[in-house]
Amino acid sequence: MDPVTLVVGAAVALAGVFVGRMLPRRDRAPQRTLPEHPPPQQARSPQPICGCGHHLVFHDKQSRLCQAQVIIPGRWTGQHGGTYAQCKCQGYRGPVPVDEFYAPDLLEDNGP
Repeated sequence: MDPVTLVVGAAVALAGVFVGRMLPRRDRAPQRTLPEHPPPQQARSPQPICGCGHHLVFHDKQSRLCQAQVIIPGRWTGQHGGTYAQCKCQGYRGPVPVDEFYAPDLLEDNGP
């Protein structure tokens, strides 16, 4: 390699370092400080949401078809506003909630 190429390469490298030092730095995300006593978060049970985005209550129990309506934006249909259409979900595909059963307390004396 000739000395001119080495000098030009070194100048480009130094110019890159110099420009990087002179440009304003991007601030990092501020460190969040934790409060002394964080507010208690209520434990929420997982919600039975189907793949179509609707809750289990919108699905028919027998056929499991979705009974909710969806909005079709007007830009897809060529209309000014939006229109409503039946959800095309063919069956509930989400987490199945656990059935609740009643069991009497064993510690209470109910008699024989």
